[in-house]
Amino acid sequence: MKELNKEQQEQQEQTKKRKKWVLLLLLLLLLAGVGYSLYHVFGQKPKENVTVISGEFLPKGKDAKKMSEQEIEKFAQKKVDDSKFNMMIGATAKIDSQTQEGTLNIKNPQTNAYPVNVVITDDKTGDVLYTSGAIEPGEEVSHVQLEKTLAKGTHPATARFSLYDAKTKAKKGEVAAGVSFIVE
Repeated sequence: MKELNKEQQEQQEQTKKRKKWVLLLLLLLLLAGVGYSLYHVFGQKPKENVTVISGEFLPKGKDAKKMSEQEIEKFAQKKVDDSKFNMMIGATAKIDSQTQEGTLNIKNPQTNAYPVNVVITDDKTGDVLYTSGAIEPGEEVSHVQLEKTLAKGTHPATARFSLYDAKTKAKKGEVAAGVSFIVE
């Protein structure tokens, strides 16, 4: 019985020590937060209004020069244009029940800056029904072969367009659209 009491006492002491350390840590975090807030409220000079445009403005090379307003606007517009993306996919796909092939229009317009990969999944089961592979800007898919057999009827699905950087092949983003497979 005494051994149990000793073990219980040791556990209680350890629990108390842990609680003290946690409280001390929380107190330190609170003090750091208050100090940080006070520094930003009272410790800074008045801010000047500065126009910031997201992007990379440092010219390559060693002979930097000040950019004109027109150059800054042109550069900013190029960044905006590069970030635009229009997805184009038909709302329905007609599929032959025997061959599991059919028509579905998927387009990556020439105006897009990124190649895409389209993966279409069944909304009910989550199964992948179709994968396009890379579709470069200016290319389209009109004929599809399903990767999973669907029974006759209408099957709601979701098409996910994954956008990739053409140079690095890194994924840049994703958009989705609904599509229905009509199996006849």
